[in-house]
Amino acid sequence: MSMLTPPGMGGKYRITGDKYPRMRRPRHRRRIVLAATAAVVVLGAAGWGTVQLVGVFSGGDEDTKTTAGHRTDCKPAPKPTTPAVAALPRPAQITVNVYNATPRSGLAKSTADELKKRGFLIGKIGNAPAAYDKKVVGAGVLLGAPGAAKGAFPVLGTQLKGVTTKTDTRATADVDLIIGTAFKNLDPKTTADAALVALNKPKAPPAGKC
Repeated sequence: MSMLTPPGMGGKYRITGDKYPRMRRPRHRRRIVLAATAAVVVLGAAGWGTVQLVGVFSGGDEDTKTTAGHRTDCKPAPKPTTPAVAALPRPAQITVNVYNATPRSGLAKSTADELKKRGFLIGKIGNAPAAYDKKVVGAGVLLGAPGAAKGAFPVLGTQLKGVTTKTDTRATADVDLIIGTAFKNLDPKTTADAALVALNKPKAPPAGKC
């Protein structure tokens, strides 16, 4: 009697031989599952690559474009809230005192005459005060009240390159041009006029970036 034969059953249900059912899944099903998984991974990678190529050749995602084909993610240029350059006085609103700090005689008069032709008002003409006489080594010095730094100085400075500026405690709006030893002539009128136009032209705001 086999050991698998229940007691009392005799030999009626006796199992003989070495064949019996096996509960293990067939190996070919595991191979099918692995193959299917690999196919899904490959198809997914291929699809992602296709999307990236389409994005490269079409210039980006569709949601960053308008119906006209222009990008909507570009940053617009900032709107200027204040003028780039404050309102500057015209030459006819500036009174210039011309002083000669060089040993050359007649230099203050000839310079004042040229400035008058260019529209400036002329005040006093003469030799420089003792504090500046023979002591200005550059082309010249512009001297005036603190408010002239943002008004008369830039405008008058378009007429002569190389001048320096200095403020004092005067309460008037006139400006002194003290001619130094390096002075030769005022800048050519065409050059000075171009500099004056550029000074009064507001700067354009920077363009938006995409």
